[in-house]
Amino acid sequence: MKRIAGWMVVMLLLVSESVVAERLKDIASIAGVRNNQLLGYGLVVGLDGSGDQSEFTIQSLKSMLSRLGVALPPDIDPKTKNVAAVTVTATLPPFIKPGQTLDITASSIGSAKSLRGGTLLMTPLKGIDGQIYALAQGNLVVGGLGTGGNDGSKPSLNIPSVARIPGGATVERSVPTAFASGNSLIYNLNNPDFTTAHRLVKAINGYLGEGTAKAIDASSVRVGAPKDSGQRVSFLSLLENLEVESAASAAKIVVNSRTGTVVISENVRVMPTAITHGNMTVTILEDNKDTAVLAEADIKAQQGDQRMFRFAPGVELRDIVNTVNQVGASPGDLMAILEALKEAGALRAELLVI
Repeated sequence: MKRIAGWMVVMLLLVSESVVAERLKDIASIAGVRNNQLLGYGLVVGLDGSGDQSEFTIQSLKSMLSRLGVALPPDIDPKTKNVAAVTVTATLPPFIKPGQTLDITASSIGSAKSLRGGTLLMTPLKGIDGQIYALAQGNLVVGGLGTGGNDGSKPSLNIPSVARIPGGATVERSVPTAFASGNSLIYNLNNPDFTTAHRLVKAINGYLGEGTAKAIDASSVRVGAPKDSGQRVSFLSLLENLEVESAASAAKIVVNSRTGTVVISENVRVMPTAITHGNMTVTILEDNKDTAVLAEADIKAQQGDQRMFRFAPGVELRDIVNTVNQVGASPGDLMAILEALKEAGALRAELLVI
């Protein structure tokens, strides 16, 4: 088989019809138990001349100095190059309590070239409701590096205008949840599917008794739970390790036109059709024998004057992909074939081009 140079084709062909049991904690989450995003605006000081001199940065600096008892005359411009304005973001996990810490990310919003060596001053982090949930401060850790030459060249490694502070924010307020309220809870499937929801209900009822769980729709399953918070924790500890057989996903093909990556899921089929593409000839014949359950595929591929692809009914797409690869076709050819098959209505799968 010839290798395709310059392009990468990744084909995940799940040819096995068997299902794999997964833990409940890996395929579903509890409704209302989720992360919350925090956002803040702050100043980074101590930069080695790589800061910005934007008007909003100067205004923020004057405002901060004023709160600290230093009043600058209105006509005085600090013209400092060691200060940068940044946005600070963090994720507030569920059940986190005041006094615990969060990792934060600081990103320059001005013309600062690098945040290396800077210190983030105390920055309140607010939620969508405008309330302060954490306070951030500390020395920045920059994973990028930037420099410049006299000829105008500016080589860089990663992004030096973005930095992190591990454990740089202290939680001041926790987010209330409905975890301990009511006599039931709802599991939301990460990938909604009627079959998986049905199997989840059967698994829970088979483990805890009939009527414990009831499917709401393809995404949600309601489960009766103890009202006491301590008992509920023990109850969920049992449930989250319960193994459930997830249903096979819908037939889908994902094509990344920028990288040449093609991902093909299980159950992709091709209906009777014919395609002309370049100077390649691909013939795939499927012979269903009466004396056997299995189907034998006779695949031939060649390059020459003939230009017709012929696909027999029900041929699996992996056979077509393998055949196209055997003649040394590029992923671009494969993408063109897939798009043509989809337009003709012969491809029994969802085609996603990203």
